[in-house]
Amino acid sequence: MFATQLLRVASRYFIMTTVLFFSSVISAEVEVRKMNNGNLVLEDIPAIPESVVNDLSRFQNVRSAPVRGWTRDGQSLYISTRFDDVSQLHRVDKPGGSRSQLTFFKEPLRSISRQPHGDLISFTMDAGGSEYAQVFTLDPATGDATMLSDGDSRNGQLLWRRDGKALAYQSTRRNGRSNDLWLTEVDKPDSSKLLMEAKDGDWWAPGDWSADDSKLLVQQYTSVTNSSIHLLDINTGTMQRLRGSQASPSVNFVVAFDRKEKGYFFLTDDGGQFSKLAYQKFGESEVSIITSDIPWGVEQATLNEARTQMAFSVNEGGLSQLYLLDLASNKYEAVAGLPIGLVGGLQFSPNGKKLALTLNTSKTPSDSFVLDLVSNKRAHGKLTRWTFSEVGGLDADKFVEPELITYPTYDKVGSTQRTIPAFIYKPKEAAKPVPVIISIHGGPEGQFRPSFSSTKQLWVNKLGAAVVAPNVRGSSGYGKDYVALDNGFKREDSVKDIGALLDWVATQPDLDKDRVIVIGGSYGGYMVLASAVHYSDRLVGAVDIVGISNFVTFLKNTKDYRRDLRRVEYGDEREPDMLKHLEAISPNNHVEKIKLPLFVVQGENDPRVPVTEAQQIVAALRQEGNDVWYMNALNEGHGYRKKENRDVYQQATVMFMKKHFGIE
Repeated sequence: MFATQLLRVASRYFIMTTVLFFSSVISAEVEVRKMNNGNLVLEDIPAIPESVVNDLSRFQNVRSAPVRGWTRDGQSLYISTRFDDVSQLHRVDKPGGSRSQLTFFKEPLRSISRQPHGDLISFTMDAGGSEYAQVFTLDPATGDATMLSDGDSRNGQLLWRRDGKALAYQSTRRNGRSNDLWLTEVDKPDSSKLLMEAKDGDWWAPGDWSADDSKLLVQQYTSVTNSSIHLLDINTGTMQRLRGSQASPSVNFVVAFDRKEKGYFFLTDDGGQFSKLAYQKFGESEVSIITSDIPWGVEQATLNEARTQMAFSVNEGGLSQLYLLDLASNKYEAVAGLPIGLVGGLQFSPNGKKLALTLNTSKTPSDSFVLDLVSNKRAHGKLTRWTFSEVGGLDADKFVEPELITYPTYDKVGSTQRTIPAFIYKPKEAAKPVPVIISIHGGPEGQFRPSFSSTKQLWVNKLGAAVVAPNVRGSSGYGKDYVALDNGFKREDSVKDIGALLDWVATQPDLDKDRVIVIGGSYGGYMVLASAVHYSDRLVGAVDIVGISNFVTFLKNTKDYRRDLRRVEYGDEREPDMLKHLEAISPNNHVEKIKLPLFVVQGENDPRVPVTEAQQIVAALRQEGNDVWYMNALNEGHGYRKKENRDVYQQATVMFMKKHFGIE
């Protein structure tokens, strides 16, 4: 089945190559080159000099090693890292130990989880960035992998049943469109059965199994501001809504059953701006808010196997704070002594005596650490670093740390001028005002967080540029009211925040307001194109990565399984007034206002923002006589995951920026 999918992708590559051949014949003025065995198509992009390749090489050979789980005996860690073109699964047996590679696929692995009471590892993997991930199990002793899914559907959100004999997961296999809930016995792949049908627009996912595997906490996701929790009885098929209401939307996410299964833990923003850790007994309406005195949102939480202790992290203005919670007393304490940065991948060891986690700082890529909970069961255990990822031979002490700033925008909150948070990276020594790169995140409900970025360090070091990453209205992390500020008819309000950022740049004596480039991906790509429409006279270039160029064609062509979800965010184009609005704000309808050079980057197999979004904006810009570079990877989807493609993209981006910044 999976081989069939690969063949289908390969056939699309052949068709696309044929189309490109004829288009290059018809339009002789467009120079077409191919790289990476023909999988990377470059149009009107100059040849990349060897000097650029060599100059950027060290920045492009940074690795990371995030934790993916514990071995059954709790003595070793599973991590993912890259030694070839894509990340694969490895095992590390001791702090600083060698990385033993376990998988050797041509595609990167997505979700990974070890079987309860066993050694099998479940994982998902797609072909060519299509995101039609299939479900597999891996025997780490032999390296043998078995596919459990049908080879055609989109699958994810894997959860082992507590007996370790079956997996619950989300799948579109029923009709290719609906994100239903399924169950498969791992030793009987043909046993797959449908547990819950989803209505169009909703996503269902497993949350947590009861001890006897007779009940399942189920997650229903409708939008970034509307999600619900249900309790499914596996034997009867009956389901009870526990949290969430369509009439009064709020965010509600499953954490786990409590130890005695009298109730459950969950995250909710009901009644407040941020997600709090909460608890509710079954059959009772009262909800206990555990983290009521923390003024930020809880972003992840996990329990040990005995369900006596919980670890959770909080997003404090973009940085992470880790906490440990004693479930007998519901008292928690912040973990002291962690490096300042981002925390992820929380995993208790099987015996509950250690906590594995991934740490990422502005100067160090993601690495795996272990917190010893025996030395102090509260929050002051010994932290040991298990992996030491390479930074390409660069001196990490010379990396630039970003500064958190705020700048005023065009509107007010009551009588107070609204401000927009942003992180700025600046060269350490500059004799004159430096060029500026404005990097806009996607989502749109994403959030730029100051994680390690070899790309931003590269721009600062090799271009001498300042990098500003704003969290414009609509970003997450600042409360649910802030997230909703760009919804529907308010879409271009977030674009105005970029205009306000340009105003701020013009007031900074160390920044060159006459040399500004915007770059962004996905929804950030739309923001780049919209900025080019509205602020061409204040920019010298723009880089659009897998961006939306027309909301109506995007909603028409994005994959069925996500269309209704996007309508909640962007608006329903089937409604006449919204259709008119979406057409009015779509950059593709205003190309005559774009008076600057663009670099458009796309993946052929992108299921989210289809390749047609890039093709139509490139064609329209060229018709207007604009200078456009276009790069399309035939073996990628929503962004580049293969190193050979990322390298060329980064090299070309530096060339584009040097050219339009006027850097020799």
